[in-house]
Amino acid sequence: MNKLAAVKTITFFEGLPEENCARLADASVMKRFGKGETLFLADTPADGFYATVSGRVKVFRSSPSGKEQILHVFGPGEAVGEVPMFQGTTFPAQCEALDDCEVLFFPRDGFRKVLREDPDMAMKMMAMLSQRLRILVAKIDDLSLKETPSRVAAYLMLLRSSQDSETLRLDLPKGQIALYLGTIQETLSRIFKRFTDEGILNINGSQITILDEKALRDIADQGR
Repeated sequence: MNKLAAVKTITFFEGLPEENCARLADASVMKRFGKGETLFLADTPADGFYATVSGRVKVFRSSPSGKEQILHVFGPGEAVGEVPMFQGTTFPAQCEALDDCEVLFFPRDGFRKVLREDPDMAMKMMAMLSQRLRILVAKIDDLSLKETPSRVAAYLMLLRSSQDSETLRLDLPKGQIALYLGTIQETLSRIFKRFTDEGILNINGSQITILDEKALRDIADQGR
């Protein structure tokens, strides 16, 4: 995929005129990362931001003991690291490729120049940043206020919504899902078994069928 076609797949830039997309493409650099490769490290200068074209990346922090907490997983069309880039600060977390992936990198100076020439694009960027903040606040609430079964149920309901099907395919290995939900894989497996025993789910490898959506939603909303 060439850079112009890739720019048109990025959510931030949906609906922009062709000439705007062309300027963004000119200001970007196409990069490729293999699975497990690092896009950026925590506490390094945010001299630009990334947008995923293919594959997925995870943003995470590691504790001094080495425990990993996944903050977010980004797929095709999503921007990564734009907030610290705008602030002119360092990346607050590390980013690593979950798959072989292709990304566009937008250096800060070139991107700011494009925004100065297009105030409408700048306003849209602000709206997207606000949406990202709401998602982050919701995740913090989930991790701090909900019990683990409730977090697992909420995650499955999110997949249900995004995949628009009662039969879901897990988008990450179970170990990565556990890290994302702030737990360990053994606990996640016990919760999946409980949901299966209670007739809420049917699990076959990475494929999950929701048998009782109301019960799953109640757990997600209320916890138990």
